[in-house]
Amino acid sequence: MSSEIVDLLVCATCRSAMPANPLATPDPDHRPGAQLVAALQDAAPEGLRVIAVDCLSNCSRGCTIALRKPGAWTYVYGNLTPEQHLPAILEGVQKYRAAENGLVPWRERPEHFRKNCIARIPPLEAPNV
Repeated sequence: MSSEIVDLLVCATCRSAMPANPLATPDPDHRPGAQLVAALQDAAPEGLRVIAVDCLSNCSRGCTIALRKPGAWTYVYGNLTPEQHLPAILEGVQKYRAAENGLVPWRERPEHFRKNCIARIPPLEAPNV
């Protein structure tokens, strides 16, 4: 496994894609995104840096995360919940970290990652991808 640090960016402002009361403004600490940040910080293995961000601009698809590391592809995943997807996120992080360029074969990704990939972004160092 790579010894590089993997950044897991987590949208701390995410709300559920289908809130129970769309007119309500929940306490920022009780938004699903903030809850996901807290759960991931508690469960983060060594080598994973969980970074709360204000917005990943994927509001219609629930809680959103992005995985990145130097010289690798960045992946953005959505439709996550702190209650259901913590194991899948941690499995995906482990596989991403082990992949030299961040490209985990599609069939080896957690099922939720296969079905909820929002974007795949090439590394800055790859001018001709």
